[in-house]
Amino acid sequence: MEQFPKITQILNAAQHIVVVQADNPDGDSLGSALAMEHLLADMGKQVSLYCGVDMPGYLQYLTGWDRVVKELPAKFDASIIVDASTLSLLEKLQQTGQLSWLAAKPCIVLDHHEKVEQIIPFSEVMINDYKKSSTGELIYTIAEALEWKVSVAAQECMMTAILGDTQGLSNQLASADTYRIMGEMIKSGVDRPALEERRREYSKMPRTILAYKGRLLQRTQFDFEGTIAHVTIPQAEINEYSPLYNPGPLVQGDMLQATGVQIAIVFKSYDDGKVTGAIRCNPGYGVGAELAEHMGGGGHAFASGFKVADGKPFNEVKSECLSYAQDLLSKLQTGNSDETIQYAYSTN
Repeated sequence: MEQFPKITQILNAAQHIVVVQADNPDGDSLGSALAMEHLLADMGKQVSLYCGVDMPGYLQYLTGWDRVVKELPAKFDASIIVDASTLSLLEKLQQTGQLSWLAAKPCIVLDHHEKVEQIIPFSEVMINDYKKSSTGELIYTIAEALEWKVSVAAQECMMTAILGDTQGLSNQLASADTYRIMGEMIKSGVDRPALEERRREYSKMPRTILAYKGRLLQRTQFDFEGTIAHVTIPQAEINEYSPLYNPGPLVQGDMLQATGVQIAIVFKSYDDGKVTGAIRCNPGYGVGAELAEHMGGGGHAFASGFKVADGKPFNEVKSECLSYAQDLLSKLQTGNSDETIQYAYSTN
């Protein structure tokens, strides 16, 4: 790939590198960040890990999560942004003015999202390969091509990233190459059963969260002949429950398990007027990226999201999102959207 020499040049010239995640960390972003930390440390680099928000509890089974901090180091030589290639996902850095710190130094962006809004303009290298299942898989292929030392610890982090975005290798983001890479990592010594057991242990929830999950599922609505499931989280519940467990991942998997559901959307409504939407799609209905892009966000076919902060009333945002989602599903069913259908099945 033509960007590889530039990556090598930037890394060779830098001693202190900061690895940046977006303000919505997940298994892919944290796994990718920790993988880069291991890879860079094995090159003799000093590495700092940044994310604008606290790591959610369900990700704390990954060794090293507590090294991620909410402040950029005062001095660094270069940055690598993982699992994000849009400025809208770096809101905390924009609010503090620290985004200019990244812009002043060489910046590498590694991502895999099909639809991107507000592409980061100051990156010297941007690799956004939506054919990869995850940023973790992208990092593995880069390390393989550039013949970097890849420790078992780094591979464990990459495996976590892959499993996170492919929903345990169950969705259509997992390609034949994804399975090859998983096999190579297991051959190298990554213990997937042990990793899964740690994940399960940290995913256990307090009884209060279990009860809240039940209430969210009871509130879930089904529209358009049951093809779209959606639920709304108000600010008060975000404040009360998010420190314990992110309400979206808490219920979205169950929403997708309901018979006939093709898309599950978790809306969050904030007191300042902001509205966010987390979109997940079942296999065969990969319209998430197009839906998120329409709403001003981005992502890939089966997992995406958006944020609306222009003051538009919540009910209007919700109505527009649901209506466009129905349109996209209708195009899939009638075969009027060749591009959508092709992508929905291209990663299989």
